Amino acid sequence: MRLLYVEDDLEAQSYVRSALEETGMSVDVAGDGRLGLMKALEGDYDVAVLDVELPEVSGFEMVKQLRAARVETPVLFLAAKSEVSHRVHGLNIGADDYLSKPFAFAELVARVRAIARRRGESKKAVLSAANLSLDPARRAVFRDELRIELTPKEYLLLEYLLRHAGSVVSRGMITEKVWGHGFESYSNSIDVHVNHLRRKVDRPYSPKLIHTVKGVGYILEDRSNETVADTR
Repeated sequence: MRLLYVEDDLEAQSYVRSALEETGMSVDVAGDGRLGLMKALEGDYDVAVLDVELPEVSGFEMVKQLRAARVETPVLFLAAKSEVSHRVHGLNIGADDYLSKPFAFAELVARVRAIARRRGESKKAVLSAANLSLDPARRAVFRDELRIELTPKEYLLLEYLLRHAGSVVSRGMITEKVWGHGFESYSNSIDVHVNHLRRKVDRPYSPKLIHTVKGVGYILEDRSNETVADTR
């Protein structure tokens, strides 16, 4: 499980991070909301654990910006305030759970695992865009109801693009999630695999779904209804 933990109390940050890592979780940390927001926007985390009262950008504002950017990472708030109105506000803006300080570490771990488990169950749903669909439970891909055979890496790449459909994903993001640490993002392997994927699932069909965003990365979306302005 990959976790983002944002806490400005460095002593608490160090203790909780070490304790979470001892349970087998991979934990990235940030000491303020601005850095935490950058990490949350760039990374693909299973759960984000956020203190509410953060310097630079509050935990509440972080969640508002994440949801506005269509980042659906589940969020668990940690807060000293326990008023019902405070908890309700956090849940209403897009958080998944709320834990008041001080808390028992065992409860924190249990809540994080429960959130991740719910997210894992939701990931089993069929992913689709236009006439393209991917069934994670069967590990099957279809276009116009025709099944398409992909290599394991092509499948992971397509799944990642579909889970972020409508959003630009950079080569760095693809590198981290699909290829893993240690892979050089400036290698042309990503471009090669994208071309292979296009040849199998895009070029023989309509509409075209996989688009290059020059200098950034790729986006999977249906642009068939977009109107191109006449600039003559």
